[in-house]
Amino acid sequence: MRRVLYILAPLVLVVLIFIAILIFLSQNKSKGALQVTSTPVAKVYLDGQLIGQTPLCKCDLKEMIAVGNYTLRLVPTEGNLEPFEQRIAISPKILTVIDRSFGQQGLSDGSIINLVPIDDKKDAQISVTSFPNTAQVYLDNNLVGETPVLLENITESDHELKLARDGYKDKIVRIKTVLGYRLDALIFLGINPDIASAAATLISSPSATLPVAKVIILETPTGFLRVRDQASLNGAEIAQVSPGESYQLLDEQNNWYQIKLNDGKTGWISSQYAQKQ
Repeated sequence: MRRVLYILAPLVLVVLIFIAILIFLSQNKSKGALQVTSTPVAKVYLDGQLIGQTPLCKCDLKEMIAVGNYTLRLVPTEGNLEPFEQRIAISPKILTVIDRSFGQQGLSDGSIINLVPIDDKKDAQISVTSFPNTAQVYLDNNLVGETPVLLENITESDHELKLARDGYKDKIVRIKTVLGYRLDALIFLGINPDIASAAATLISSPSATLPVAKVIILETPTGFLRVRDQASLNGAEIAQVSPGESYQLLDEQNNWYQIKLNDGKTGWISSQYAQKQ
């Protein structure tokens, strides 16, 4: 009997280890990691719940986030800067990386990087989307197309991704591709500060004739831009406008533009998704 127990003991130990591994993998498959950085420091909310402030990394298993789609909101802790809000996906066993540089009057820029499994395990891909659209895409200093663009047959390695568009700051993101995955890069471009400075000079000069009387609606994550009854995210939605449309600019206030709609009504839109003409 004792001999039988000696034989069974190692088997029981192996079974217990195997069960522990299965439990770990099961937990890992249902969670993903999230890393968020910003300048300046910002509070991080997921679906309205405060989960910390930047720099933030939910990378340990016990801190990882359940797989699913969330509304991410970053609220700067200093300066009169507009919060950033975007829908993101947390994927199983994948690190989602978010970076945001806040600025006034459309000067903010940032990126959201994620990995998505693909069928071809011997291929690595890169998908690049930008706001605004039609930005030139450079991979390792080689022009490879305009956004949105899908790049296939990419080597598994570290790469430099650069986006450029007239009137906007170049945005450089360092990435690492993995075989069997598509790297999704969502890039937000900030307006060139020289252009913004020139516009500010015109506005501050009492003798200057302002040539800017309209704003054009830029691409948005939702495909439309909400018009509110006051210059605040708490304002009631009174209408929606679409990318590419142009409206008369009436006033500016704390990163908001007051516009005149086609039906004669007036409302406020976020300056993050609009550009003066």
